[in-house]
Amino acid sequence: MKPVELTTENFDETLASSEIPVLVDFHASWCGPCKMLSPVIEQIAEAKDGVALVAKVDIDAAQEIAQRYKITSVPTLIVFKHGEAIVGARGMQSRSVIESMIDQAAGPADVVS
Repeated sequence: MKPVELTTENFDETLASSEIPVLVDFHASWCGPCKMLSPVIEQIAEAKDGVALVAKVDIDAAQEIAQRYKITSVPTLIVFKHGEAIVGARGMQSRSVIESMIDQAAGPADVVS
């Protein structure tokens, strides 16, 4: 399954309605590290299909969402569970780090601010 493109219109509803964790890749078309991370995100979307929903948010197209989550650099990855941010990371991350973030959110976890 390919990553879902989230926009201002469908972001909140998608996160709130998901029964599984949602990995959101906040990215921008002009960002070099984002382009390098994109194939990894697509691999994770395939590998975690049914375990986690993998989504992407273009911060230039969805500035309101980027501001809400204080996205000051890209790529930024945040895993949400039941609409709440559970764990996040900034910058280029390895596939194993990203998958462990998803696994952390899939189990019982405290919400981080």
